[in-house]
Amino acid sequence: MPSFLLVALGGGLRNRLTQAAWQGLDKLNFEVLFPALIFVAAASRPIGLADIVTIGPLVWSVMTLGLALGYLARRFGPTRFLDFAGCWQVAWRFNTALAFVAVETLSQPPLGALAVAVGLAIPLANVFAVTALSRDAGSLWQTVGRVARNPFLLAALAGVVVGISGVSLPALLLAPLELLARAAIPLALVSVGATMNWGALARLDRFSGIIVGTKLLALPVFALGLTYALSLSPTVAATLVLFAAMPTASAAHVLAAGFGADRQWPATLVAQTTLLSAVTLPLWITVIELAILR
Repeated sequence: MPSFLLVALGGGLRNRLTQAAWQGLDKLNFEVLFPALIFVAAASRPIGLADIVTIGPLVWSVMTLGLALGYLARRFGPTRFLDFAGCWQVAWRFNTALAFVAVETLSQPPLGALAVAVGLAIPLANVFAVTALSRDAGSLWQTVGRVARNPFLLAALAGVVVGISGVSLPALLLAPLELLARAAIPLALVSVGATMNWGALARLDRFSGIIVGTKLLALPVFALGLTYALSLSPTVAATLVLFAAMPTASAAHVLAAGFGADRQWPATLVAQTTLLSAVTLPLWITVIELAILR
């Protein structure tokens, strides 16, 4: 409910700020606030090499399936590929903040394993997204350069390196980063509400149905199948299914705006996955409790 109220607040404030002001807030989130959130999430918990070997391929396979299934919506969506790419990323990206809220509802919260999953998933999620958004932005080397300089990717890689090293950052450095990180999600939710087409939120067409269905249904079903096929431990299995069941991240809207894609398409998809996850996520949490942790 707090998240939904912030989205509603953005809708109420839509006309209080100019279009340039909203774009400036998106730029601040893209360049500073979300990178701080990503870095803190990955760097504040130790990451073991054994965890990387086990969890990494699993979360990467879930996101790769999202990439493949999401592309099935291509012919039903925006004509311009850049606008489609802004929407396409919704099929595999995930809400980091909500993941750490949802995991606390489990009887045996796998906090450490979830931190590893998030830390390993963020780089690949951003490689997929930035590569798609940069496709028509120039030569291959220009695309590679934009991927390599992406603030989300750099923050994720730095956070994973710190987590693997086991180094504890001094409070003088970590405290301001945590303050910046706390501002990222609220500001992104308000911005989503300000740019979202509320009329479109109430109706799912074929295009958004494929994207949203991939994220909220197909990926967690696939993750649950992997837990049985590979006989995963309860901790890893619960982490994988919960990770796959997350709605998409508000960062999808921020990233699309940062590359010049139409902001309303991904903002509406973000809202649709977030709103519908109020129904689907409790169901998947129940499945985890009854089928995995019991």
